[in-house]
Amino acid sequence: MAHLDDLIATDIHAYLRAQEKKSFLRFITCGSVDDGKSTLIGRLLYDSKLIYEDQLASIEKDSKKSGTQGDKIDLALLVDGLAAEREQGITIDVAYRFFSTDKRKFIVADTPGHVQYTRNMATGASTADVAILLIDARYGVQEQTRRHAFIASLLGIKHVVVAVNKMDLLGFDQATFNDIEVDFREFAASLNFEDIRCIPMSALDGDNVIRKSDRSGWYQGPSLLEYLETVDVDSATLDAPFRLPVQWVNRPNLDFRGFSGTIASGTIETGDEVIVIPSGKRSKVKEIVTFDGHREIAREDMAVTLTLTDEIDISRGDIICKTDAPAEQADQFQAHLIWMSEQRLFPGRQYLLKTANKTVPVTVNRLKHRIDINDFSEVAAKTLDLNEIGVATLSLGAPIAFDPYGDNRQTGAFILIDRQTNATVGAGMLDYALRRAKNVVWQDLDVSKTARAAQKNQRPVLLWFTGLSGSGKSTIANLVDKRLLDLGRHTYTLDGDNVRHGLNQDLNFSKADRVENIRRIGEVAKLMVDAGLITMASFISPYRAERDMARRLLEEGEFVEIFVNTPLEVAEARDVKGLYARARAGEIKNFTGIDSEYQAPKNPEITVNTVEMSAEDAAEMIVAHLTENGYLEGQDG
Repeated sequence: MAHLDDLIATDIHAYLRAQEKKSFLRFITCGSVDDGKSTLIGRLLYDSKLIYEDQLASIEKDSKKSGTQGDKIDLALLVDGLAAEREQGITIDVAYRFFSTDKRKFIVADTPGHVQYTRNMATGASTADVAILLIDARYGVQEQTRRHAFIASLLGIKHVVVAVNKMDLLGFDQATFNDIEVDFREFAASLNFEDIRCIPMSALDGDNVIRKSDRSGWYQGPSLLEYLETVDVDSATLDAPFRLPVQWVNRPNLDFRGFSGTIASGTIETGDEVIVIPSGKRSKVKEIVTFDGHREIAREDMAVTLTLTDEIDISRGDIICKTDAPAEQADQFQAHLIWMSEQRLFPGRQYLLKTANKTVPVTVNRLKHRIDINDFSEVAAKTLDLNEIGVATLSLGAPIAFDPYGDNRQTGAFILIDRQTNATVGAGMLDYALRRAKNVVWQDLDVSKTARAAQKNQRPVLLWFTGLSGSGKSTIANLVDKRLLDLGRHTYTLDGDNVRHGLNQDLNFSKADRVENIRRIGEVAKLMVDAGLITMASFISPYRAERDMARRLLEEGEFVEIFVNTPLEVAEARDVKGLYARARAGEIKNFTGIDSEYQAPKNPEITVNTVEMSAEDAAEMIVAHLTENGYLEGQDG
């Protein structure tokens, strides 16, 4: 490395102690395409003499092959590490770089400017303290400039540097710079930035990057590095309430039991009184153990293990707080969502919500609106597409400890995970708990599901009939219902057409409404099973995710999936209602099997082939399954 601190040669221990005491800053570069984000980071590293000599030689060689600056060294190649990035001259992934000056240590995230990589920008911004928003002086504030500024504000970044780049191409014209500054400040007035610093610069030539430039004598502010070395980002988080999300219960032997994690905010000292959320148990801090030994005090971002004076039950997923400011807990929220998947968000579909230390099932109950990032207006919407931002209400499968994101970026943030693929599909910020989550509790009932079923001499079960329109689902379900009635059993049938006359009359046949249709039916069917009934549900229910959601609502053995397997050509040939003909003619949109997909069950309990079997035989087979598996027998109450 070209840069060496004198202490390294004279007193290595003093050098390491000095490095340890330096403050730490995370920042991102963001903005529109080709505004010079990667070049700026390369310039910071190059002018700070923080590039290894062999690395510099490699960049000089690559500049001749893949560079965009002619005979000059292309500093963007320092962070554009992917082959595709170098070939296309764009940034695709988030590139993280560490560097240090005499005053501070830094981690910088270079984020993409293209719209399709907005999710990557949001990932980089989620842990940043400062956003450097680059603007090409020739073009001013662009749509992607606004989008990135809004996301930075949404993710809690309070300090933003507006780097008006490529000023050398305009002769460092002050009027141009002033116009861009006014335009951005007017746009950002409604955002939550505490500090906006505008700096004219040329990342390519280094003007106002490390030191002040003679070419902009009219500019009286600091250079970029001077600002980054002095901006105060620590005071707010250190003054915030103490939060330690427990990641691991550390029990190496019988004599030691500690609770490990990274401090999300605040400070803690030995002897402090703490409370554990959600249990509410209290104790005092006995020891603070770190990799480097015991400490009397620890602060945000430190990985620690706490031991307590009392033996209380604490598990992974709990949050340790000081008693004077405990975290809240709830299971229903309003939240902002940034959608990160090419598969749309569908309210009613169940996902997994993961916080810093806990994962729980979650349903997006309702999308309240989508946010137009050009003017921040609220746009009515039923779904979110890739890179769109919206406000939604969430219902969790279990309470979580949290703080509103505006108060704590660590304990107020979450991601959404697709249950089928385990892919991260969204990132979110908890706005506040809904009153309903705090005030509505389960009411204990004296008459149980077991007692109701025993009275009826049967075991409750949901028979879920799925298949294409015209496959024979309703016919078979009706025959099963009649046969069970003849046997003296208590039943009810939920039919797709019938519920759309009442409960679901407000829904159409879009994918989002189909998801909501099945969500509602699953909840109603759960109540009927709780009443001790043998319930038939006859719905196309084309998506596995929603059928799986209905299954998860019930106890083991209470959901029997029946796949009425009728080929499309057979179902279409029957076409009793004439629906296929209308769909083929384009009169009906989103018709399953024609212009909307059907996902067949992978492991149904029962498969009915209606080509080889009559409806009557299918019904008898289903009743036989119920008999063999004890559903038609009473159970002890």
